[in-house]
Amino acid sequence: MSAIEGVGPQVLPQLQEQVEQIVAEARRQGASACEVSVSVDQGLSTTVREGEVETVEFNRDQGFGITLYVGQRKGSASTSATGADAIRETVAAALAIARHTSEDECAGLADAELMARELPDLDLYHPWDIAPERAIELALECEAAAFAADKRISKADGTSLNTYRGCRVYGNSHGFVGGYASTRHSLSCVMIAGNEAQMQRDYWYDVNRIGEELADPASIGRRAAERTVRRLGARPVPTCEVPVLFSAELAGGLFSHFLAAISGGNLYRHSSFLEGSLGQTLFPTWLSIDERPHIPRALASASFDGDGLATYAKHFVEDGVLASYLLGTYSGRKLGLPSTANAGGVHNLFVSHGDEDQAALLKRMGRGLLVTELMGQGLNLVTGDYSRGAAGYWVENGEIQFPVQEVTIAGNLRDMFRQIVAIGSDLERRGNVHTGSVLIERMTVAGS
Repeated sequence: MSAIEGVGPQVLPQLQEQVEQIVAEARRQGASACEVSVSVDQGLSTTVREGEVETVEFNRDQGFGITLYVGQRKGSASTSATGADAIRETVAAALAIARHTSEDECAGLADAELMARELPDLDLYHPWDIAPERAIELALECEAAAFAADKRISKADGTSLNTYRGCRVYGNSHGFVGGYASTRHSLSCVMIAGNEAQMQRDYWYDVNRIGEELADPASIGRRAAERTVRRLGARPVPTCEVPVLFSAELAGGLFSHFLAAISGGNLYRHSSFLEGSLGQTLFPTWLSIDERPHIPRALASASFDGDGLATYAKHFVEDGVLASYLLGTYSGRKLGLPSTANAGGVHNLFVSHGDEDQAALLKRMGRGLLVTELMGQGLNLVTGDYSRGAAGYWVENGEIQFPVQEVTIAGNLRDMFRQIVAIGSDLERRGNVHTGSVLIERMTVAGS
């Protein structure tokens, strides 16, 4: 396994050849089955702070990971080394692990007939050949716009431009080999505002497969400044039970908790409050949640999953009813269910929404809390109990009155899902979960 020169679609044949070499070596050493993932990637990261360059980092990585089986025994190993010796030693290490593990009747590759046959081109590779000097200029422009937006912006906490490109190939001893090249570029700005009473921090960012399509740096800086200044004067509110509106950039977290609760690993370990909920109504009947893995250039698109199965569009929730769990091959076998081609996670989740923007949802809420920041990890996935530190804005008569901090919001996810009143049209598109702001009928807000 020799070092790969360059990163891009042109190296995919070399990576595929490496996968085949590793699979052949695993068979030679006595593995009954194996799967391999080989990758090579590189990136540039620049950070500026208060007009000065803080970091310029270039990284390049190459390596592979192998999981092999001796009957129903499994072993895994990985390395960043290259060359024939690295292959032999890593395969030997994985075999040694497999021979010391217990047999697992669910272990093994997905069935050969389930392997993906056709892999659509999802247009995920758009390299941005930006020089470090230009990356620094854009970051400085972003930060300068933030400082110019408001005199109360007193300090910067870092503005970063990152660009990444990589290639990954997965293959197994069924003969499946699939790979793709991808890119990801981002620009983020974190600012600090201060007055005599307090200091506040907030941020804004953008991310895209295509670097030239990132939001204008000045607009990102101004948005970061506006969000930061708005938080000045934040205070707690008295403990109460009121409607809560999760801003779109946070609302995806609610549905990420839902995905964790329906994932096979938590279900077969009996560690999910949604165990046994298939076919039950969990959300309002107007709400549906579906996966769309083949959207060109989307940040989470993929033509095959971590087991080599072809991804496909599907509903997890349809008309409020839980229509499918989230399963890979192993967790499906543990539950006696077929894989949903989600080994490694979900690809482009879409939550249905209405035509009201966030301002309209505030009007509908009337009185309550708009949440724009969450702190802590207060979720018990076994019971669904949810408790997080929060900050945001207090709302009266449908209008924002003042910023809020040092409060805790609490409820139970099962109740929260049922009590979703509306989802806004202000879709968050910068991640894996596409949703607008989420209005929940009632939660406990614990404050002063």
